[in-house]
Amino acid sequence: MTAKPFDVVILTEDRYARPDLEDWYQAQIAREDGLVADALQALGLRVARRSWSDPAMDWRACRSLLFRSTWDYFDRFSEFSPWLDAVSAQTRLFNDAGLIRWNVDKHYLADLAARGVAIVPTRFAARGEAATLAAIMARQGWDEIVFKPVVSGAARLTYRVSAASLAAHEPVFARCLAREAMMVQRFEPGILADGELSLIVIDGHTTHAIRKTARAGDFRVQDDHGGTVHAHAPSAEERAFAEAAVAACPSLPLYARVDFVRDGGGGFRLMELELVEPELFFRFHPPAADTLARALAEKLR
Repeated sequence: MTAKPFDVVILTEDRYARPDLEDWYQAQIAREDGLVADALQALGLRVARRSWSDPAMDWRACRSLLFRSTWDYFDRFSEFSPWLDAVSAQTRLFNDAGLIRWNVDKHYLADLAARGVAIVPTRFAARGEAATLAAIMARQGWDEIVFKPVVSGAARLTYRVSAASLAAHEPVFARCLAREAMMVQRFEPGILADGELSLIVIDGHTTHAIRKTARAGDFRVQDDHGGTVHAHAPSAEERAFAEAAVAACPSLPLYARVDFVRDGGGGFRLMELELVEPELFFRFHPPAADTLARALAEKLR
């Protein structure tokens, strides 16, 4: 049997396939993906980096694909979904296609809640449903909310709504709901007071953590929306929460990022469990890239 030319192909998207190193954001992506590539190559693996939508790529020539900066998948989901079906039959995926399918739709939060994970209280609304923000807020007893699509990322169509801004946001929510399924969540004040914690869990164990804070006047913590990322030393309690959330997945992912906030009662509430293409912040703890590489190599053996 002819050996495949690549052991691992690190997946990105068209915009970042040839990053502009003069741009701070693209340079950051290149550094993150580079740390992973170097760690894999140090183990003797043959590594390449390609856009998931590269039409010239023969995915059968790869032993495995590692999802990293495929950050347009939710904007191109009608293309990404059949591609995922096709490629999962041709090679091995990390994380695997079943976990990705489960994780791209944020109904997974309800599954985790049913398995005992404390999530931010959430109401899902189906596409075309005759639902209003006012009715949801009244029924749930929420004074302030955030709504967004169930398939999304990078704060796409994400809005914070209070009683004062409710009337202005109702038509926005109606337009969104006419096009796609949405979710409405209780706004967690802890995200403004303490920020959002992100613990990186590789092969079931926490490697490192960061804390993200929003810029003044905003609630979005992503750095491409002006948020700030800080190194964080996770407590034993935080590690336990993150690892329990990962253990509640349908199968153990190779990598996960667990985003959560502290609630008013001193506990934690899961915001997101990112299994598809989360930024893993290796630049804050480069040894975690080595941990990921070793775990992936072991699964390829």
